[in-house]
Amino acid sequence: MKIIICGAGQVGWQIARHLAGERNDVTVVDNNADLVRQATDILDVQGIAGHASYPDILDRAGARDADMIIAATHSDEVNMVTCQVAHSVFAVPRKIARLRAQSYLDAIYSDLYRRDHMPIDVVISPEKEVAEAALRRLSAPASFDTQSFIGGKVQLLGIVLDDDCPVLNTPLKQLTDLFSTLRSLVVGIRRGGLLFAPSPGDQLFAGDQIYLCSHREDVARALEIFGKDTTPQERVVIIGGGNVGLAVARALESNHRRIRAKMIERNRTCAERAADALDRTIVLHGDGMDIDLLNEANIARADAVLCVTDDDRVNLLSGVRAKQAGCKSAICLVNDPTLQPLMQPLGIDAYINPRSTTVSSILRHIRHGRVRGVYSIGDAEAEVIEAQVLSTSPISGQVIRDIDFPEGVLVGAVEKDGKVIRPKASTRIEEGDVIVLFALTSDVPAVERLFQVSIDFF
Repeated sequence: MKIIICGAGQVGWQIARHLAGERNDVTVVDNNADLVRQATDILDVQGIAGHASYPDILDRAGARDADMIIAATHSDEVNMVTCQVAHSVFAVPRKIARLRAQSYLDAIYSDLYRRDHMPIDVVISPEKEVAEAALRRLSAPASFDTQSFIGGKVQLLGIVLDDDCPVLNTPLKQLTDLFSTLRSLVVGIRRGGLLFAPSPGDQLFAGDQIYLCSHREDVARALEIFGKDTTPQERVVIIGGGNVGLAVARALESNHRRIRAKMIERNRTCAERAADALDRTIVLHGDGMDIDLLNEANIARADAVLCVTDDDRVNLLSGVRAKQAGCKSAICLVNDPTLQPLMQPLGIDAYINPRSTTVSSILRHIRHGRVRGVYSIGDAEAEVIEAQVLSTSPISGQVIRDIDFPEGVLVGAVEKDGKVIRPKASTRIEEGDVIVLFALTSDVPAVERLFQVSIDFF
């Protein structure tokens, strides 16, 4: 497949890495020549420096015979014009655009929108994806990371083991035997800053950060086994009234559990806009790091504080201050992946990585066939991959124990005929199965070779 990716920032770079690794013909376009050079030096891609929306630049990038264009620059307008030019001038079959402004999203998703007027096949909204990720964090308050797979049937949960965890010092194989009906599996452990895929004989220790693949219906039971509180959250304080905070507040207002929410927004205009748009949410104007304002929001009684401003440091410091004031849980939006190791020392319970959620969403929309989704863990330390087994796949017809998986790879879940099961060594992988794999980044190329078949796109 010939794919043009416009924008060589974090999102564009990650998408290019994934698609180029599958031996697609990828060309990266960006106005920043340094970013283009970095992509071509590290990845197996071609690069063009220039404005992505200019017809001559797209022509040089190979738009005349391209199968797909992904517009992921930092400008909504550039992304929309790029898709329009790709459609009108070069007849590119499939066009994907990342859009941020809510006004554009409202127009595009309205009944007045017609594809002939703005030919974008898939619109990706980072704010919408981050808001959904925030809601997932709130629904699983004991986890610091979470992501859905296989249409929401499987949840990836990241949890920290406390000193009172009832299954400490227990080999994982013994846990599997003790809870034989539990459709959950530990696929990754971070200990002492090192992330690894555990073996059946490995034990769990206090302070470990574990990644758990669990059937959606077994999440509550799995959390209880690892000593985590599953009490529903009733009071939430949202710091940041931008698009993300507003989307979360609206979703909480429509929740059947009627969660009580309060919002703190520093910008008066944004605070007034949020107050007008929300019905039951109390909006306070001020600094989320102001302890007096936090007390006014009754932070000590809050089950969670969700810090989603556009400043990582404000989010982290607001979360720390809220925890010190008595809030039970702090969830922070963090764009810089190098800050994620600070979460545990600072007492932050969960974080949201916009890059990972956006990349995962884009890949989920463009892939059809073997790889259906990818989620990056930590600072690109590992990936969780959802893949469908085709008849030509080397692993089709084999039992898991006979598949030559690298040491850093574990199968976390398998869907057979629409039913999710916990994989065992004797589980046979067959054509049509959907599997969820945990793979250390260094082992991803080996995993891709196991699925080395032609990939089809919508």
